[in-house]
Amino acid sequence: MVQRLVRAAFSALVMSLLPAAARAEDNIIHEIRGGVLAHDVLIVSRSPVESGSVSLNGEIAFGPSFGVLGGKIRPVIGGSIATNSGTSLFYIDARIEWQLDRVFFALGLGPAIHTGNLERRTFDNQRKALGSRILFHPSAEVGFQVTPDNRISVYYEHVSNAYLARPNPGLDNIGVRLAHRF
Repeated sequence: MVQRLVRAAFSALVMSLLPAAARAEDNIIHEIRGGVLAHDVLIVSRSPVESGSVSLNGEIAFGPSFGVLGGKIRPVIGGSIATNSGTSLFYIDARIEWQLDRVFFALGLGPAIHTGNLERRTFDNQRKALGSRILFHPSAEVGFQVTPDNRISVYYEHVSNAYLARPNPGLDNIGVRLAHRF
């Protein structure tokens, strides 16, 4: 009990020493994003297997950020749910974003897990074999700030195992997203 009170007092002291502006700027949730992506398109990945369907993408960008190279890096969690029994993926990224007036550009990278096959299966040629359950998730986004709180963008994501496992055909999704900032 005493240890909890000491920790709470210490936390309160640390928070009181932080500048009020820094605390107010960083909400827990910075932005929510969602959109529709063309699933398994031929951009970087080889041989689309699941093409012709769509993925529904959703994402939460968290408030804590820090500046690097003229942009802001913040943590992001999200997922792309594939329709027609395609491969879905869920990811945690570090995303850097640059804002130039009303236009923005972002790059992200982090791990992803997926629901697809690991190996090629002759009886299941409708789902792509990605070689490893955990994949790399690079992404890119370019968009326009419609209002101070709302944005529209073109979003691209790729997942692959970076040739750390076999097979490694990769999977690409691209589409349009809307975002609301808090």
